[in-house]
Amino acid sequence: MTATKKPYFGMTGTQLNIWVTVACTTAMTLFGYDQGVFGGIIVTQDFLDTMGNPDPNLQGTIVSLYDIGCFFGAMSAFVFGEQLGRKKTFTIGVVIMSIGAVLQACSFSVAQMIVARLVTGLGNGINTATAPVWQSETSKPAWRGKLVVFEMIMNIAGFSLSNWMTYGFSFAKGSISWRFPIAFQLVFSAILFATIPWLPESPRWLLAHGYEDEGVHVLVALEGEDATVKDDFIINQKEEILEAVRIERDHAPSWRDIMHGNTGDTGMIKRLLLGAGTQWMQQLVGINVTSYYLPLVLQNSVGLSNNLARLLAACNSVSYLVFSFAGLLLIEKAGRRKLMMWGAAGQCVCYIFISGLLSQTDDPTNGAKFGAGATAFFFLYYVFFGICWQGVPWLYPTEINSLSMRTKGAALGTASNWISNYMVVQITPPGIANLGWRFYLIWVVFNAIFVPLIWLLYPETANRHLEDIDKLYREEKSLVFVFRNKDAIKVQRPQRFIDADEERIMHARRTQGIDDGEMSP
Repeated sequence: MTATKKPYFGMTGTQLNIWVTVACTTAMTLFGYDQGVFGGIIVTQDFLDTMGNPDPNLQGTIVSLYDIGCFFGAMSAFVFGEQLGRKKTFTIGVVIMSIGAVLQACSFSVAQMIVARLVTGLGNGINTATAPVWQSETSKPAWRGKLVVFEMIMNIAGFSLSNWMTYGFSFAKGSISWRFPIAFQLVFSAILFATIPWLPESPRWLLAHGYEDEGVHVLVALEGEDATVKDDFIINQKEEILEAVRIERDHAPSWRDIMHGNTGDTGMIKRLLLGAGTQWMQQLVGINVTSYYLPLVLQNSVGLSNNLARLLAACNSVSYLVFSFAGLLLIEKAGRRKLMMWGAAGQCVCYIFISGLLSQTDDPTNGAKFGAGATAFFFLYYVFFGICWQGVPWLYPTEINSLSMRTKGAALGTASNWISNYMVVQITPPGIANLGWRFYLIWVVFNAIFVPLIWLLYPETANRHLEDIDKLYREEKSLVFVFRNKDAIKVQRPQRFIDADEERIMHARRTQGIDDGEMSP
């Protein structure tokens, strides 16, 4: 007899989780690579000559229209993602992004490059709206935060790779100096095409859409080789998800309802806004002033040579990557709230010093020293951002929103990220050219505002099941200011949620007629 073919090449448990993480991490690494690659290309002479030597405003447009494509990609996931499921949506995003990468690498004019950037952005917007959701919904609660933060660490690795790639190719002659770094995106696409098709769909999506048997079997596969459908953990997960589905089935709004504010649930609107707010804030703390333009910033604001500016940008990306691993250690121990508050405070201080030091670079005697000091604080800024802000805004929208709204919430958050990203990337070249050191004061103000805003409004989502947040908002319908609610802000999982798990398991035992002897210990 022919042996029955095992799903997922026979992999279960940790192995299977690792391969889901490989796919999601590759998408976010590609996202980081794409963010950084144009920072080196926009100061490459052959690229500038090919594009007709665009002025700062047109440079900003070429770079930033990618973010408009990302915005529409995220909104596409907002509209269609829940219907299609995580895997199909993700695959569509990879196809579109690959087409865009080919078009960029083959561009010979500003018009061609703008169209190519829009197409690439469309695919990346779909990917970045989908990957964190798929990762979160297939991860164990204890792993979820670490895995999404790891994805964003690899996002930094992609950013670092793009900086070294463009620095290395800056010594090459002709168009290969910028065409090859752009075409290198297709390596990531190849990895995604080789992994996504055979990996499991989100068990939460399957259960929510009536595929109960498939959903349970995915839960068992993700738990590990020895798990069965009768295990306490599997029963609790299944019942917890189905309970959330039952509660929301009659109340889940369509995307049209959300756009018109007709949800009938103010808690749902609050959660959508909080999730979108983290992504919006991530851009307004000033990261893409430097992520897209650090070589330009170091040339025009600090006064470094083209070669030294590129080299320091590449070195900074390594420092950024190394320190970001601290986020893995802190994401569950410190929680989401504290990381965002600590990060905003540290970034505010960095931009204060950057502004002050850059204001003195015209000093004929000590200008170079002031410039070196400002460069050091750019490096320190990346330390705070890498540890505290790189991962949380991509994790938070998937955690704060309910099951029926998770795809829409993550997509809306991603769309908020990209539209605010577009604004920052568009204004940075003319902002530096026209305002000089005063331009950096804008980011001082935003970072200072965000510290009390997070303390007042943002509940903690660390160490919770995804359905715990649903329960919190069902029971606290008027919850807006969270700082006085202990269950909303404590890092450890509240005991009442643990007690509810035990009650749910006992109820499932009675309902399904399973004896204690059949249950896992």
